[in-house]
Amino acid sequence: MRCNFERHADAILEIFNDAIINSTALYDYKPRTRQTMVDWFAAKHAGSFPVIGIEDNDGVLLGFGSYGTFRSWPAYKYTVEHSVYVHKDHRGQGLGRAVMRELIAVARENEVHAMVGAIDAANTGSIALHEQLGFKHVGTLPQVGFKFGRWLDLAFYQLLLDTPAHPVDG
Repeated sequence: MRCNFERHADAILEIFNDAIINSTALYDYKPRTRQTMVDWFAAKHAGSFPVIGIEDNDGVLLGFGSYGTFRSWPAYKYTVEHSVYVHKDHRGQGLGRAVMRELIAVARENEVHAMVGAIDAANTGSIALHEQLGFKHVGTLPQVGFKFGRWLDLAFYQLLLDTPAHPVDG
């Protein structure tokens, strides 16, 4: 299901802020604000980037994922960087996998060639999820982050898609 600001911003904000405060899934220090979500959704809309979510039967958002610009130079136009987050109370139920499968399908539809995930190297759950979906470890940047009083290594995982059928320069 596609997420939108009106229905999902507060739930996404809660999930983001839990990840910021309690984990190294986001290399951020301060909780985000509702204005951050206004800007985040505006950037997703402007770039035509998807925000995919999964709700329970009561319409509560359990997890979400999205992708966006990998790097801003034109030659990277077929590459995206993605992220996926699941609410702390619903991890380990296959929701992240379901969101990722949908993100991969949307990436193919949008003629993406490479999906890149930047994952804290100690996040074994996310690494296992990516490997199960066919992502390959393509490198680790040691000690590029510092959070919770320690250095963090950032691992990059990549999935190459069979799209676009006819890539072009420019």
